[in-house]
Amino acid sequence: MELLWQRPRRKTLVDWPEDVDKRLEILVRAAAAAGEQTSRSQILAALVTAAEVRPTFMAELLHTYRQMPADALEADNRREGLPSVRSPGRTRKR
Repeated sequence: MELLWQRPRRKTLVDWPEDVDKRLEILVRAAAAAGEQTSRSQILAALVTAAEVRPTFMAELLHTYRQMPADALEADNRREGLPSVRSPGRTRKR
């Protein structure tokens, strides 16, 4: 049986706030804490496939995101107690 995550790949450029990028790293580390070996792309794919395809749901998500104060993720992005994860390949500059 072919699995969705093994299908042909497409590279996507994502441009977003640094705090959101830090949050993605926290999600990868949280998955690692649960024993999962994963990547940023798998986390994003999992979140996209889990989202409801309802216009009102998407509108609510967008409104919530667009109204978040600049420091909304600050405390969570400093989360301690999660394993560090080193991504294979090129190192991104911070």
